[in-house]
Amino acid sequence: MTHETGCRNLVLILGDQLTRSLSSLRAADKAMDRVLFVEAHEETTYVRHHKKKIAFVLSAMRHFAEELRRIGWSVDYVKLEDDGNTGSFRGEVERACRRLSPQKIVVTEPGEWRVLEDMKTWQAASGLPVDILDDTRFLCSRAEFRAWASGRKQLRMEHFYRDMRQKTGLLMDDGKPAGGRWNYDADNRKPARADLFMPEPPRFSPDPVTAEVLTLVERRFTDHIGTLRPFWFAVTRADAEKAFDAFLDHALADFGTYQDAMLKGEKFLYHAVVSAYLNAGLLDPLDLCRKAVAAYQKGAAPLNAVEGFIRQIIGWREYVRGIYWLNMPDYAASNGLGASRPLPDFYWTGDTDMLCMAEAIGQTIGDAYAHHIQRLMVTGNFALLAGIDPQEVHEWYLAVYADAYEWVELPNTLGMSQFADGGLLASKPYISSGNYINKMSDYCGSCPYEVKARNGADACPFNALYWDFLARHKQSMKNNPRLGQVYAVWNKMDGEKREALRESAAIFLKRLDEKQKV
Repeated sequence: MTHETGCRNLVLILGDQLTRSLSSLRAADKAMDRVLFVEAHEETTYVRHHKKKIAFVLSAMRHFAEELRRIGWSVDYVKLEDDGNTGSFRGEVERACRRLSPQKIVVTEPGEWRVLEDMKTWQAASGLPVDILDDTRFLCSRAEFRAWASGRKQLRMEHFYRDMRQKTGLLMDDGKPAGGRWNYDADNRKPARADLFMPEPPRFSPDPVTAEVLTLVERRFTDHIGTLRPFWFAVTRADAEKAFDAFLDHALADFGTYQDAMLKGEKFLYHAVVSAYLNAGLLDPLDLCRKAVAAYQKGAAPLNAVEGFIRQIIGWREYVRGIYWLNMPDYAASNGLGASRPLPDFYWTGDTDMLCMAEAIGQTIGDAYAHHIQRLMVTGNFALLAGIDPQEVHEWYLAVYADAYEWVELPNTLGMSQFADGGLLASKPYISSGNYINKMSDYCGSCPYEVKARNGADACPFNALYWDFLARHKQSMKNNPRLGQVYAVWNKMDGEKREALRESAAIFLKRLDEKQKV
């Protein structure tokens, strides 16, 4: 940390704001202002973040601070174990103000509501003006989303996505969607074969800065989830761009077709694996989309792959951020289905006989990563069917994934995954029996549970839980148009079969409650 005194403005940069074009940096002057980075103990422990996630953020922060120094910024950097570190943003801003006597504090709005609420107290605490600037790295501002949502009965992502396509011009031909369709999701649901070539995302060896951080994390966070080594994440903009270029060259062409597929031992398949870099600010969302579109235009990737990729970024990513800020803070307490079962211990250990769960959780422990179908249709699906407390599910997802910040994780969990917001975000609960997992993966063939058996001790637990969930929530969901056919099947089912399914689910859930291995 530097100790020179005096500056005009103090500019605080957070660990997910590692972008040169950040609004607070654009508003600052290298000659007169001071940039402050803080490694705050509060931020590493408000949930028990994965070791790799902590190491990634701290190393990326340190590298970005050095990048700013090299181009002429005056930087104060408070490391986690520095003498006097108060452990919080507020405490370190106050300490910096006493040391530097700035005229004003300047920040770009944070991605989490709790941090923004804290920032709103800084002016009274410091006696200095605090400018909280819009985060212009997003394509849709909070005000724009509020205006889009105003007066709408339903806030469906597909409608928002089409507006974003028109706004950005991505995959648009004379005002119409390329290929004549807005959405090619129907083409992107094929299972993968184990004999396909699977490109691995690039791995980056730790440099001395990262090595120091890894030693710190090993020492300070021994009781947090996760395997720290080998650590292979990119921690600089240059390496993050190399990772994305590798996706463009080797995986994008098959990303769409196999984006929902799952295979034993294959963590990444054709996914980009850059969401952690994107959400930390090392990559620019519009730049990624333009590069993907360029690949389509030169014939290097098909339309279904490129459309599916940009939909995740300008559609889902922007949409869930809008939902988050539109509905916080009440949104965080959503529990529309009244789920209250504690999160099973195997979410932290991977110790379960359900192979699909063991695979998804195991790779999460190893790499702080699982792709969207593993999160939604395996770990999320099980939690929803079993009636797990959605706040506990939310805190787990926030803790274990390197790309998880509350603005993106909370709506995806409470809304999309757990249907806890009563259908504000998703039009139906995303649930399935074991049949879907069997169709989209090779997990079931090696699982001790029998995926084709509906009930009984050896039957796939997803099967009985699926029908039990529908029976439990029939009153509130029977009129959902997207569940009509499913409830028609349930209503026609023989009474003894229905009873057997519910009894099988009850036996399984009792074992879960008694912390028996399942």
